[in-house]
Amino acid sequence: MSTVPTTVAASGTAGRRSRRDPERRERILAAAAELASRRGFHTVGMADIGAEAGIVGSGVYRHFDSKTAILVALLDRVMGRLQEGAAAALTGPGDERSHLSALIRDHIRVAIEDRSVLAVYHREVHTLPEDDRRRLRRLQRHYLEDWVHVLAPLRRDLADGELRLAVHAAIGAIQSTLFFRSGLADERQADLLDGMAHACLGVEPAPEPDSGAAE
Repeated sequence: MSTVPTTVAASGTAGRRSRRDPERRERILAAAAELASRRGFHTVGMADIGAEAGIVGSGVYRHFDSKTAILVALLDRVMGRLQEGAAAALTGPGDERSHLSALIRDHIRVAIEDRSVLAVYHREVHTLPEDDRRRLRRLQRHYLEDWVHVLAPLRRDLADGELRLAVHAAIGAIQSTLFFRSGLADERQADLLDGMAHACLGVEPAPEPDSGAAE
């Protein structure tokens, strides 16, 4: 007689655990990014990550079989977010200048909102297994090419190497915020970075999509 209630209870527990799993995985990744950005990924253990996430160390292994797997997941996530943002920017309304401004503003959002993860990317990508490192570097090159492709018709005065230098300078200006804390409010920081990145590219910012819209 007790088998039916027991089965139902077990099923309900499994269902609840399944629903919690994505949130727990995200907590693990957020904890790993925060610890790695403060201390360096090589100094952080699985138990440290579990403690930061509020999960026992053995619980981390239910989601990731190694610290390297956590690092790969972190870097994949931030690169995926940049790629998704670039795709949206390049297919959005407007001309090349609008698309370029959208690329800049999306990168600024990622640099501010995912600061810890992006900082880990820069510090730790060289430590990945070779296949993962090459794959992420390839995605990074494709992302930079999106910027060059949009900038080229706006700066016909620049040779190919000069275009690439300008793109690297603009992204470098945005990502300078990864390695020190300015103490500025996010909105003010975003405004300043927006102007600096556009200045590096020598292009006037396009208005925000709803800026000046008629009521």
